[in-house]
Amino acid sequence: MNATLEKLHHASLTILKETGIRIHHSETLEILKQNNIRVDGDVAFFNADSVMTWINKAPEKFTLYARNPIHDMDIGGEKSWYGAGYGCPAIIDADGHRRNAKFEDYCTFLKLVHQSECFHLNGGALVQPDDLPTTHCFPIMMGAAIRFSDKCLLGFPGDEPHMRRMMEMMEIVFGGIDELKKVPRLITMTNTTSPLQLDEIALSTMKICAEYRQPLIISPGPIAGATGPITPAGNIALGNAELLAAIAITQMMAEGTPVVYGLQATTADMKTGGISIGSPGFSLETAWGARLAKYYGLPCRAGGASSDAKGVSVQSGYESMLAMFVSRQEQVNVILHSAGILDAYGAMSYEQFLVDTEIISMVDYYLGDITDDKESLAVDLIHKVGPGGQFLAQPHTFQHCRTVPWTPGITHRGKLPEGNAHETVMGRIDKKKEALLEAYTPPPLDEEIDSALKDFLKRSL
Repeated sequence: MNATLEKLHHASLTILKETGIRIHHSETLEILKQNNIRVDGDVAFFNADSVMTWINKAPEKFTLYARNPIHDMDIGGEKSWYGAGYGCPAIIDADGHRRNAKFEDYCTFLKLVHQSECFHLNGGALVQPDDLPTTHCFPIMMGAAIRFSDKCLLGFPGDEPHMRRMMEMMEIVFGGIDELKKVPRLITMTNTTSPLQLDEIALSTMKICAEYRQPLIISPGPIAGATGPITPAGNIALGNAELLAAIAITQMMAEGTPVVYGLQATTADMKTGGISIGSPGFSLETAWGARLAKYYGLPCRAGGASSDAKGVSVQSGYESMLAMFVSRQEQVNVILHSAGILDAYGAMSYEQFLVDTEIISMVDYYLGDITDDKESLAVDLIHKVGPGGQFLAQPHTFQHCRTVPWTPGITHRGKLPEGNAHETVMGRIDKKKEALLEAYTPPPLDEEIDSALKDFLKRSL
């Protein structure tokens, strides 16, 4: 066993035993007491044997089922799945101009995600629109996600009334409460509050998802040097302690609830005090988070195509590529923030979204490695062509030319037309976006379900 993993694990267990974690939820405190977890006021203390007993009750793998079965996601093991950006309140346009996100942007991203072959997961807070009332925005956004896509659904965390409304919508779509509880249909991400706290929103989200047997991504985000120790090992140990406690609590609520280990440890910029997700420190913490998840035998979420850049630029390219490559190399199972993120989670960009899908395509191709069968080794062909020959006009080349080489979507090759290289690529990005949106058609939705959803929204808003 890797010695560093052992040290991180034991450091986290020491934190849970000696420092504890604050629980802002009276009902959860009672659950902990009933399961012989020591509670002092609102702080819970876990011993190693207890916490690991509960962790081991969470499944190693599970399937998330989409309305359209071709998009079902088997989560766990070595397979990676992508989710686009999440939670950004702003849009950065192609010229670098920043504006508040609108509901129209949310719907446009739903369509782009639906059209892109990269994604089997849609919905969630792709952006946070400022033209929807705060109290009603999530049901409206969930309704749009159901209507615009038949891929797997990402939910919205919230208090208990909000979570029950969301589950009621899922009941409408999937045939009632009993049918919904049979298999995972909705995955919801919630966060701990670093350092060492679980608030009412997180615990209510965990409670209702566990009640409905719907999977959770639990995602601590300690910031090294701000809400966590500045050293990567200390920051990871802190976030891991929060995760172990949260996963154990979820299993106390309902044994066997699918949980994705979602450590998203970040770093602080010591010059500005702001968060940084484009640094190699972020990617280093991503790698160790994924390794810890596999150490515990749990599915994991981490990383993404993350950038601190304020617009589409060389910076947004190299930062996103590093973060995505590390996520894939470490076999992260659910990669959220995989397309469109700029300004350290502060904004989404249509242009960066398409850049990131190109990055995903490149990384997938590279990690797919080579094929070494007889046809691919092509020894007979090489012998036939011989020294000084050519392969361009060979039938073997014609047979494989559309499937073997990596084919770019926005990358420019060949002679540069009038204008500069940046303008050329941005033009290709714009054409790609328009082509995706022009090709979009809404997936079929049963008329009775559609009508029931509309009635639900009228009652709820």
